[in-house]
Amino acid sequence: MFKCLLFVGTLLITQLSPFAVEFFVAPGGSDANDGMKANPFFSLERARDAVRARKASQSAFSESVTVWLRGGDYLRTNALDLVAMDSGGPESPIVWRGYSNEVVRLLGGRILSGFSRVTDTSVLARLAESARGQVLQLDLHALGLTQIGEMKSRGFSRATVPAHCELFFDHRPMTLARWPNAGEFTKITGYPATADHVDEHGGNVGQLPDGFLYEGDRPQRWEDKSQLWVHGYWSYDWANSYEKVDSIDLTLRLIKTAAPHGLYSFRKGQRFYFLNVLEELDQPGEWFLDHAKGVLYFWPPQSAGAAHPETVLSLLDQPLIRLTGASNVVFRGIVLEATRGNAVEIRGGSSNRIAGCLVRNIGDSGVVIEGGQGHAVVSCDVSDTGDGGVLLTGGDRQTLIPGGHFVENCHFERLGRWSKCYVPAVSMTGVGLRASHNLIQDLPHCAILYWGNDHLMEFNEVHHIALETGDVGAIYTGRDYTFRGNKIRHNFLHHTGGVGMGSMGVYMDDCVSGTEVFGNVFYKVHWAMFIGGGRDHLVENNLFVDCDPALRADGRGLDKSPVWRGQVDDTMRKSLAVVPSALYRERYPQIKSLDRYYGPPEGPAIIGDAFKGVPPDGNRVLRNVCVGKWMDVGWNATDGMLLLENNLTNAGPSLVSVPNDQSPATDFALKKNSPAWGLGFKAIPVEQIGLRADELRRGLKRLSAGLN
Repeated sequence: MFKCLLFVGTLLITQLSPFAVEFFVAPGGSDANDGMKANPFFSLERARDAVRARKASQSAFSESVTVWLRGGDYLRTNALDLVAMDSGGPESPIVWRGYSNEVVRLLGGRILSGFSRVTDTSVLARLAESARGQVLQLDLHALGLTQIGEMKSRGFSRATVPAHCELFFDHRPMTLARWPNAGEFTKITGYPATADHVDEHGGNVGQLPDGFLYEGDRPQRWEDKSQLWVHGYWSYDWANSYEKVDSIDLTLRLIKTAAPHGLYSFRKGQRFYFLNVLEELDQPGEWFLDHAKGVLYFWPPQSAGAAHPETVLSLLDQPLIRLTGASNVVFRGIVLEATRGNAVEIRGGSSNRIAGCLVRNIGDSGVVIEGGQGHAVVSCDVSDTGDGGVLLTGGDRQTLIPGGHFVENCHFERLGRWSKCYVPAVSMTGVGLRASHNLIQDLPHCAILYWGNDHLMEFNEVHHIALETGDVGAIYTGRDYTFRGNKIRHNFLHHTGGVGMGSMGVYMDDCVSGTEVFGNVFYKVHWAMFIGGGRDHLVENNLFVDCDPALRADGRGLDKSPVWRGQVDDTMRKSLAVVPSALYRERYPQIKSLDRYYGPPEGPAIIGDAFKGVPPDGNRVLRNVCVGKWMDVGWNATDGMLLLENNLTNAGPSLVSVPNDQSPATDFALKKNSPAWGLGFKAIPVEQIGLRADELRRGLKRLSAGLN
């Protein structure tokens, strides 16, 4: 960790060295220029090639290079591709940086102008009366904009694809015309009787090819149903998808969606809405695109920002920046905006940095890092993405060699515009990754999701998550006995939402085991700490205030129903079988306790009627402080399955002050005379939680101010 921070600090010094090489790029430059400050290049690719030539001219290149981007928009029709030959050195990085306080933006869309009032009587007749004098139109084909993508099914169980083109106004995403309007849903009323079957949880559901029934006669108003889509939580509140309507029977009120169908079924009472309907363009902020005619219809909202707010249509179906095998490259102080794909993709290489950048209005995810070693996203703001924030994949679970990637001091908000579920602010897959000092807020589902080993999540503030979903955790993982060595410490989790089952603070789902949860503050979280059947967790020195309850645990691994015996237990056996037994048993000795249920690794597999079930043993709950409801244990588990020691569970009088909805982490302090201290409770370093005002964030603040 220290080395990573030192490297970032070193960059701030070396890139300003008088001995460093500098090239300049400007929107008004020319690629025939020499790239000096007085004669900047025009394109990023020309600057890239100049750096390559400089390196090729020296047998042992060790100079730092800064490519200064002068203020303005750089309209991107393809990714800026950097490969191994574009690498810097550990002490001589290649830095791509916005110049001084100038606002630099890589823009994957087109700024639109020339809107006019709708005058076509056939179109006006389809609009609600209140919208007829408000909706504007623009002929995209007349502007030469024909490659604007198409809607594709996406969401839970669907492969990530570049988003359909989107409209942004005054730096915020607009809503594709829908019914019911944003924030509202209609319900599935049932499904054809011939489709009825019982799912793995024992509930009645309808099969996907047979469709579902809806309520009311709203669709009878819609003239053209060829572009009609539906988005819903078809069977569970943690699994959504967008599906094209294949047919709609207005008499039976029956909708069939187009194949290939999503993973799950239709369940009566689940939520959905219709979208991409011209007739439902009935409020400010909504838009509709007639693909056949190439005409965009838009009801602009009143601007809360600039006097003349811009309207942008995203077009690029690639990342704005793509690094493949490159190392020691830094992008600093740049706005990345309006691509239909990911903003940045990094694969292979080592020690690349996305630092002090503003990433917003992205169709898929903000930054995707796959493989390599020691990459980082530092002091960035990431907002309004279609999918997640930063996705980290690194390290080797077969050798337990860490990947070293980290996300630090970043602010994430309003993510998951499209995919909703399992598209967190930070996703970590592999070994030895880190998320620290981040602020994460206003998400439809989870905030931090991790898979694998030896990950560290510390000093993060997370609030207002699970705003549209249920059965979800702010910090989540699940269903693997070999996910060990992970630490969740010194985080502030508060004000989580949730529908149906609600939400959890730390969600250890489906028997996942061996996590340390230490020194966190939970405030107004539904189920704050949830042990879902797992083993060997350490829950220590946490402060729980007004949660319902602070701790919940069950023994689902003992359940003999088909979903647990045939699905979860089977998955857990397979996960044990694919990791090196000796290495894992040496690194995580508690795994040996599973031998009594699954047999030793060298022994025969236990199958069929030999199912024993695995109890939630080895969980230690020590020296925690609780104000409010303390514990709820059930579903095959008892209090005796937990080691409970030195917990203060009636700690209301111990708080220095009564917190409220605006209370920062620093307000959660215990009095000097609290009994908790005598039980061994240690002070939580609440003053270190959340964002830090470093030089990168100060620059980012100036960058954001320059856009408004």
